[in-house]
Amino acid sequence: MTAEPLNQGGSVVPEITASELKGRLDAGEELVLLDVRETFEREIADLPEHGQRRIPVAEVGERFDELDPTECIVVYCRSGSRSAAVVRFLEGRGFGRVLNLKGGILAWRAEIDPTLRAY
Repeated sequence: MTAEPLNQGGSVVPEITASELKGRLDAGEELVLLDVRETFEREIADLPEHGQRRIPVAEVGERFDELDPTECIVVYCRSGSRSAAVVRFLEGRGFGRVLNLKGGILAWRAEIDPTLRAY
């Protein structure tokens, strides 16, 4: 797993770029996409459908047991900040293969799909 670390608040958060994620999805890798945004945000713009799990960041603490800690999970939000916090949270609960989408939906829009609405 090639992940670029993000140093946030003294802890390193493993990351994946939008281009790397697209390549891995196109190659058919089994990844779990975890969208931690609010419902109204998904209605504005979202990644292509790959069976995303949708758990708003405020609910992750009570719902993380819906996730399998053995799966490779890519967490995303609008810009990458909320998802980075979720990555740290999940790592602290034994999830060993969790990545933050660097730059979130905004990076996906910039690198992959400029037709997505900005917000």
